[in-house]
Amino acid sequence: MSFLPLPEKLLPPDHPERASLAAEVLARVPEPLSAPCRATYVAVRIEAEALDAELAHIAALCASLGLKPPPEHATHWSASLGVQRLKWERHGEFSSYTFFTEGLNPQPYSEPVAALLPPGWLAAVPGQTVFAAHAKLMVADVQADGAAAIPLAEQFSTHFGQNMVVGSRIGDGAGLAFTDFVIHDDGFARFLLQDKDMTARSAGRMLQRLFEIEAYRMMALLALPVARELWPRLMTIERTLVGLIERIARDASEDEDLLHRLTALATEVESALAASQFRFGASRAYHALVTTRIGELREQRIRGLQNFDEFMTRRLSPAMATCATVSQRLGDLSDRVAQASNLLSTRVNIVRERQNQDLLAATARRAALQLKLQQTVEGLSLAAIVYYLTGLLGYGAKALKTLGLPISPDLVIGAAVPVLALVGLLLLRRAHRHTVQDSDAGAT
Repeated sequence: MSFLPLPEKLLPPDHPERASLAAEVLARVPEPLSAPCRATYVAVRIEAEALDAELAHIAALCASLGLKPPPEHATHWSASLGVQRLKWERHGEFSSYTFFTEGLNPQPYSEPVAALLPPGWLAAVPGQTVFAAHAKLMVADVQADGAAAIPLAEQFSTHFGQNMVVGSRIGDGAGLAFTDFVIHDDGFARFLLQDKDMTARSAGRMLQRLFEIEAYRMMALLALPVARELWPRLMTIERTLVGLIERIARDASEDEDLLHRLTALATEVESALAASQFRFGASRAYHALVTTRIGELREQRIRGLQNFDEFMTRRLSPAMATCATVSQRLGDLSDRVAQASNLLSTRVNIVRERQNQDLLAATARRAALQLKLQQTVEGLSLAAIVYYLTGLLGYGAKALKTLGLPISPDLVIGAAVPVLALVGLLLLRRAHRHTVQDSDAGAT
């Protein structure tokens, strides 16, 4: 059986980003984990100017260990570093470093995976730490009924001291997860993950979700200091706006000054909006990711413990509500200031229009008076011209009479006066007509 050869190309040219976007779905695959093992996670907020320095820092680590560095413009990378494995991911505003190694230490969290790195390398990572945690993955004890046993109070004390523990069954009962959400003396938070019957991929996903819940929570909370700083400023702006609106309603004699003050207030509000809306928008996005990651844990409540969803609802949601309220108040203030400015601008424009109308009416009256004066002057000028021309005509008639012509100078002058007056009047009207036509042509 033979087949016809396929054509060389079946598709139109690829979009420049097709390959990278298709690979993005498989780019951040969780590391498969098997108990017992431990991990260290560090989330570092990094500025755009330091992205190249970050890759160079990772490349320096690879060079010291004889490894191939991540490719240029990479956003994720993983490699084995001897007894440990490093997974690096670049997110929107921060980068995450996760270090894994097999086995547990005798005293929980006493020998973190990060301690296996070259001295000083992790501390020299570009950026600022927003979250760091150690995690311990161990095999869960199983009860007679087949369910995973809840750690005893002594075990919680060994891992978390006397801090309040938050935890639940996760993965529909396939494992248990616990934390105290406290930054301990070493600068790291702590997670305890117990594996009952999770697969290696499932264990890796669950640990990654636990880390990401805290990283996204901290990134979401970056908006809280901004909200707290803006709160008293918003109250001052609102009081100022109320006072200006009251003055607008009470007196119209200060409209120009009030309009300038409203413009300055609008500038202040827009400045606050421009400086904060990105942070508030990012906070909403991170909060949504926290909610999504908690849902992906598929929690089952453990009696006597808060689960992750309950803890975040009680502790994170109020902070996010504060940020949302400040953001909404800023938007409302912007609208209110704009509305007050528009109303005052309308009133100022109406006053200006009235003033302009009065000015135009006065100008029209002056123009009419000037026209009357001009017509009077023109009439006097016409009489003077007629008088002058009749005088010249009288001199001519007298000269002709002296030459012997039988004419009467007085009769000639008397007959010429109405003729000269009529001709002068016609010429004057013609000049007026041309002037009006020229002015109309100039207006068009």
